[in-house]
Amino acid sequence: MAETPSRTGSPATLDTDLIVIGGGPAGCSAARMAASVGMNSVLIEPDSLCRNLYRIPALNNVLGGFTSGPGLADSIAAELKSTELCRLELGRQATQLSASDDHVTITLDTGARLTAPYTIVATGVGPRQPREASWITAPSDLTLPPLWQADAYDAEGRTLLVLGGDRTIGTFLRAHPTTNTRLLVAYPASDDYKIEEICDDPRVALCPVEHVNLQLADDVATAETVDRSGKRQTVAADTVFLSIGNAPSAPSGDIVRDATGYCLPSAQHPRIIVAGDLRSARYQRIMTALGSGSEAALHAYYAAKRLLDTDTNRTRS
Repeated sequence: MAETPSRTGSPATLDTDLIVIGGGPAGCSAARMAASVGMNSVLIEPDSLCRNLYRIPALNNVLGGFTSGPGLADSIAAELKSTELCRLELGRQATQLSASDDHVTITLDTGARLTAPYTIVATGVGPRQPREASWITAPSDLTLPPLWQADAYDAEGRTLLVLGGDRTIGTFLRAHPTTNTRLLVAYPASDDYKIEEICDDPRVALCPVEHVNLQLADDVATAETVDRSGKRQTVAADTVFLSIGNAPSAPSGDIVRDATGYCLPSAQHPRIIVAGDLRSARYQRIMTALGSGSEAALHAYYAAKRLLDTDTNRTRS
């Protein structure tokens, strides 16, 4: 990576040891780990801590005995709020990130600026819309809800057209094992590997497609599908939900994105550390986010202590 030109010199006094942008599992894990090695941090989050965990009613891949997202979120939030070395800036948005040779500057939506030797960017991802999927034709201004917003009571006895085969479908089915609903799942070839965990559920009808042309009316949703062999078929459902994955979300400024919008850790300025779902489209799981947040905090700690070999990205023994 090319050397980043130096900007203005660092402030006489920095605000904290570490700035964490994002209050999901990765960001919270980073702040907690930083505190454990004596680092002060400021965590910036525009909403509540671990807000996305509250939409996951059932968990089956997280250690510690947690079987629901809200239970895990409550536990993490309580720990962060009791972490004395972490200052929470909730309800604040990081709008600009600037990095120089010896510090970073984060500008908030209030206009205030925070400085630190390092920042961890863990802003994660948000749900994609049909206009962002090349295999879906739909009105350009159409905004549809993700499947995790579906209410089990409203879904009872109805047919839901689900666009995409992302793993929120499995979460919905596990959370509502007795709900009598039919999920008509239309998904592209890129999602083939994702549907393995739902293909045996009798409530699911799989519809592998090449393309979907979506039409919505007041009382019914119809879609003309083109399957992998070119055959056309019209399907109807009571309503439509999305499960087409997420798009990365990161503040403006000195952060490097790849062609898909993700922020590869290896491509960043040495004082910018990326953690959690923002790293790539793969491995977007709670446990990987927790681990990457902790690792990011230790990276900042060892770098501050000059114990990090910048050539190999490993700590020196």
